[in-house]
Amino acid sequence: MTTLTPILTKNWDLPNSFTLEGYGDYSAAKKALGMDPDTIIQAVKDSGLRGRGGAGFPTGMKWGFIPQNDGKPHYLVVNADESEPGTCKDIPLMMANPHALVEGIIITAYAIRANHAFIYVRGEVLHVIRRLHAAVREAYEKGFLGTGIMGSGFDLELVVHSGAGAYICGEETALLDSLEGFRGQPRLKPPFPAVAGLYAAPTVINNVESIASVPSIIANGADWFAGMGTEKSKGFGIFSLSGHVTRPGQYEAPLGITLRELLDMAGGIREGHRLKFWTPGGSSTPIFTDEHLDVPLDFESVGAKGSMLGTRALQIFDETTCVLRATLRWTEFYAHESCGKCTPCREGTYWLKQVLKRLEAGQGGEEDLATITDIADNILGRSFCALGDGATSPIHSSVKYFRDEYLKHFEIGGCPFDPALSTVWGPK
Repeated sequence: MTTLTPILTKNWDLPNSFTLEGYGDYSAAKKALGMDPDTIIQAVKDSGLRGRGGAGFPTGMKWGFIPQNDGKPHYLVVNADESEPGTCKDIPLMMANPHALVEGIIITAYAIRANHAFIYVRGEVLHVIRRLHAAVREAYEKGFLGTGIMGSGFDLELVVHSGAGAYICGEETALLDSLEGFRGQPRLKPPFPAVAGLYAAPTVINNVESIASVPSIIANGADWFAGMGTEKSKGFGIFSLSGHVTRPGQYEAPLGITLRELLDMAGGIREGHRLKFWTPGGSSTPIFTDEHLDVPLDFESVGAKGSMLGTRALQIFDETTCVLRATLRWTEFYAHESCGKCTPCREGTYWLKQVLKRLEAGQGGEEDLATITDIADNILGRSFCALGDGATSPIHSSVKYFRDEYLKHFEIGGCPFDPALSTVWGPK
């Protein structure tokens, strides 16, 4: 597999890609509005599209959970609160191709019988918020949003809502609380959002890339989408390469491509260096090493090797990087972003940070490795949401693959990658 599949990224290099003129006439939405809503849901099921926000839950199945003829309003919420370290695909997608998202929202809202939709975008990315507002405004002016859109009799109001910069609001129920004006904290489930979501009404929450992929499925057919990828992980996705790689960026390719193939297209690791470790799906996924270069990047293959595909955020680190230091930086992020609602995550991430700081300074001993893995064990599976689980991933995996590097800190009384202590440190 050596070719990319530019679909969502096809027009990114055009100067007017973010405008309606540069995007097109919403032909997929027009086609969808002439179809039965249940037929659209079935088409998305048949396509095999799975959530592109990290969990990988079948998108069409999620839509099918919405109860019909229940007398309640239905809502569609797009999770655009992208903020995990390493994850950087939705922001450029909304910057370069916002109309793919808006068209996908129209199709999805029609399919689930929702007349109100929201894009919850993180507040720090003001440039993206402005671009989304401009795209929504263009869609309203063309009659693609509002009352009786495209002459179909279907009404849809779309609101762009800015968050306040909390990572926890990327968790779908915390996002709903924030959208309702409350402090963003995860809700106890059940009930699930499909039954009692926004304003206690049936709600579908999908990632930006998931919704933006829908127009191409309607335009080209479920079989076309299912013809890419692997048997159980179908279609294409945006792979974000960052870190010590020659040409970092967004690479849109079928699921099942390998890091080796992506690196070949990205010019490899930066000159003069070699791959040491990497994340297959962002900082909340267990790290891989150079022995995993040929693992197919699909949900099943990555899971079978002990990690998660997540958001396909491939953070690349070469041999000059201290794995303990990287793990500490990630842990500091999770400790800072923990909402504090549940004790295992609130207290556990704090103590992980404290112990890791001591370990990086070369203090403590081998027994502290048992301490941090024990703390991680007591967080994993015991938190309200996946933030706690994600915080344990770099702990367990870094100790598993780089135990000797942890021990080296104790032996020399500091970080072996500090040029004052060792020659292990390479050029930056």
